[in-house]
Amino acid sequence: MSVTSLPVKPAREGRALLKGQQTKAAIVDAALGLATQIGLEGLSIGALAEVTQMSKSGVFAHFGSREELQISVIREYHTRFEDEVFYPALRADRGLPRLRALFANWMQRTSAEIDSGCIYISGAVEFDDRPGPVREALASSVRTWLTAMERAVVSAQEAGHLNSASKPEEVLFQIHGLILALHYEARFLKTPGSVARAMRGFDEIIARHAAPAAELLPTPSVSRKSTRKGK
Repeated sequence: MSVTSLPVKPAREGRALLKGQQTKAAIVDAALGLATQIGLEGLSIGALAEVTQMSKSGVFAHFGSREELQISVIREYHTRFEDEVFYPALRADRGLPRLRALFANWMQRTSAEIDSGCIYISGAVEFDDRPGPVREALASSVRTWLTAMERAVVSAQEAGHLNSASKPEEVLFQIHGLILALHYEARFLKTPGSVARAMRGFDEIIARHAAPAAELLPTPSVSRKSTRKGK
């Protein structure tokens, strides 16, 4: 068989598949941008078609339903959250240094989201009493992250940095509470100094649960460029 007579259909199908994946990724990116502003419930095939300048049928072909679109947005948000918050912290030493890095990265992202909004928090308000696949996808993502934080607390205890008598779930509850309070104070009430108070609150939690004679390292600072409303 000559080169010119080789079948070209598989190559064309591959290019079409790649283009389809790129288009879907672009739609999800636009949908995530919308969701941070208007919430997951505000998403619709029609609104997204308008933003992406596509036809409703074109958007629908990639997702099939509004519910599938919402779940895709949650998964994309979680992927970006891990890329910005979780994975960079793994470069820190195990124990308290890694726990501090996780919190510092979490604060960095939270501070940036004071302007845009957090899918985890706004989604919890929208779907707290609405069972279904969207709620489960959202809850699963949040649980995954909180489980990682709790493992970091346990690691700090095993390293002798935090008191082994402290319950990891209680330490995590207190840390998580700081993030929720920050969103409420900084985003809703526009209270000055919220970011600084949250950082001091974390230091106080660590000091309260510190192992006897443990050397406590300072929390990494959060860039001021992303804390405009929390200065």
